Amino acid sequence: MNWLMDAGRQRLVVFNAHLLSAGDSYRSAGIAVYVANLLRGLAALDSDLRYQVLLGDKRLSPTDFDLPVRFSRVATTHPVKRILWEQGVLPGLLRHLKADLLHAPAFVGPLLSSCPQVITVHDLSFLRHPEFFRRGNRLYLGAFTGMACRRAAAVIAVSQFTAREVQQLLRVPAARIHTIYHGIDPCFRPLPPAEVAAFRREMQLPDRFVLYLGTLEPRKNLTQLVRAFALLRDPDVHLVLAGGRGWLYEEIFAEVERLDLGGRVHFLGYVPAETQALWYNAAEAFAYISHYEGFGLPVAEALACGVPTLAAATTSLPEAGGDGVLLVGSGDAVTMTEAAIAEGLHRLLTDLPLRAELRQRGLAHAARFSWAETARQTEALYRRVLEARRGQS
Repeated sequence: MNWLMDAGRQRLVVFNAHLLSAGDSYRSAGIAVYVANLLRGLAALDSDLRYQVLLGDKRLSPTDFDLPVRFSRVATTHPVKRILWEQGVLPGLLRHLKADLLHAPAFVGPLLSSCPQVITVHDLSFLRHPEFFRRGNRLYLGAFTGMACRRAAAVIAVSQFTAREVQQLLRVPAARIHTIYHGIDPCFRPLPPAEVAAFRREMQLPDRFVLYLGTLEPRKNLTQLVRAFALLRDPDVHLVLAGGRGWLYEEIFAEVERLDLGGRVHFLGYVPAETQALWYNAAEAFAYISHYEGFGLPVAEALACGVPTLAAATTSLPEAGGDGVLLVGSGDAVTMTEAAIAEGLHRLLTDLPLRAELRQRGLAHAARFSWAETARQTEALYRRVLEARRGQS
């Protein structure tokens, strides 16, 4: 008999997708992108596991991924309601569903659980850089992440860097930590020049601009990027900061005003997924000099679109960019000065042989990442956990 069958019943994997959001804000980026793409990948697998996806935002369309969906009775888009549901309601629901495994894809699972858990950790910036977070977020993640991960049957780290952080900061044994990289959607690719030109005309874009795409928050180091951009001597080059407003972002706008860059620095706000590839393709260069990243998906997406990219030589970004990016700094934020960033941007904008070499290397590196492979490795981990539990019963 197949070991996945227990008295004629397929093993049930419950996936907590309550961080998925239907809104046009930063909440639909980051972890929500991971959740949505992983669910699509799992749905595409030929599997004899059963899945149950738990959602809290009834505006979402479950047809986006072909898996059974269960909505909570109370909307959990508000963080406090989501935490109360996660710790108070979810344990009972797992027992009711007779779940064999829970995947909590964002740092924390219920501290009381009737089944083993797999928890994904995206980064531990709230421990390394608490100054970049609101007090409530910092206290919640700091208090619960370590306890949940030490209780988990397995922890998914989205990079080797994050795996080391989980082991060092959360004291999770290395044997229970598994590195599974994010994927890149096939839509991120070099697009036909005519399509890009039409997009440029439609959006009335400047001829030359450096792009940043991501949430506006302190960890992304955008204030320093603005200062470095101000050092560039070419007045025809613009800076486009695309992404939803997250938290503690006011300093970025204040710095643009202080440096009198309002005519050359542009804030797009939240950019829908369906146009992001066009923005990458339209840019002359991409800049991502974050202080701390668990993986740095925008870097890999930019490379997949063939855009010459400048990234910080910190945390996980060398993994996301490989030899396809121009790195600034030497592994820590101290060496990442405005002058060094400006010099990197200048090289990307003016050194044609370097641009061609980075494009070729970047496309090859980005080809390593796919959501199909992320899903395959994730389901293989589910099976490993289930098999271990079967051996203990």
